[in-house]
Amino acid sequence: MSRVCELTGKGPMTGNNVSHANNKTRRRFLPNLNDVTLQSETLGRGVKMRISAAALRTVDHRGGLDKFLAKAKDAELSASVLKVKKEIMKAQAASA
Repeated sequence: MSRVCELTGKGPMTGNNVSHANNKTRRRFLPNLNDVTLQSETLGRGVKMRISAAALRTVDHRGGLDKFLAKAKDAELSASVLKVKKEIMKAQAASA
């Protein structure tokens, strides 16, 4: 399982541990990923995904998964979330 957020594409970064003696050793900064089930109002079901805590706050701020995916760029989304986005867009077009 890769350590990449499925909604924002946020992944590991690299940097240094710096000791008191100013010795530098390489390290990785990992994103705070959580396994969550987000509810889609349009589809009427939950969607399981692995997203960062920051992405979870952003989804909440924008008003839910459907509205977040409407604004999201396709290049940042994972393949599984891209399928969900297309399902949502198709269901919204059918209801309109």
